[in-house]
Amino acid sequence: METIAINGIDLAYELRGDGPPLLMLHGFFGSSGDWVHLFDVEALARRFRLILPDARGHGRSTNPTGELTHRRAADDIRGLLDHLRLDRVRAVGLSFGGNILLHLATAAATRDRLQAMVTIGSPSHFPAPARAIMASVTVESRTDDDWREMRARHVHGDEQIRALWRTARGFSTDTEDLAFTPAQLGSIRARTLIVTGDRDPLYPLEIFVDQYRAIPGAALYVIPEGGHDAVFRAARPDFVRTALAFLEP
Repeated sequence: METIAINGIDLAYELRGDGPPLLMLHGFFGSSGDWVHLFDVEALARRFRLILPDARGHGRSTNPTGELTHRRAADDIRGLLDHLRLDRVRAVGLSFGGNILLHLATAAATRDRLQAMVTIGSPSHFPAPARAIMASVTVESRTDDDWREMRARHVHGDEQIRALWRTARGFSTDTEDLAFTPAQLGSIRARTLIVTGDRDPLYPLEIFVDQYRAIPGAALYVIPEGGHDAVFRAARPDFVRTALAFLEP
């Protein structure tokens, strides 16, 4: 992976393939390597030029202050696009990654840079069920398996991992970083495919129906009996076909 110094961090990213640029933003606690569990990345790289960053504080990217918001992460991605001299991209974002896309798509400085985007389980705000689950996240409650999984993704030591768990808990009380109004969503110009499972314990379906109504021309793809990880299960083949058809030139 390559790195660039931006906004006080070293942002790690990988470029693969050739074709129209496709920005791929992973979920919280994840890293760019997670995409192999959803897409055939080698095949995808024959159709698109893949831009695969690790968000600040995740994977190989640093975050010395430990401060992490969706808005700040979106500004990092804007800087990466500037560095790569990419004026227009297609994009797919998983949960946290999709929240970053919502920031990019609603900000006046970046909304025209997204041609099309697929957001997966990415809410406009954090509802009560999500806040309750986030509030339960503590470093002390993590199991050996949790530590093993996180250490496999995040390479800058255990303090990097602790900072992510602290951030997740902090999301439970934040009311400013993720609080998109219908008017803000209505300013989105990118073609948008909204994906969710109808049994997501974090984010009720109504949030995504409201997004669908607010974002001009949006499409809504609901996975029956699907949770927050619905696209990784039996629905994966249909989701991949649908997403790629939506993102094709």
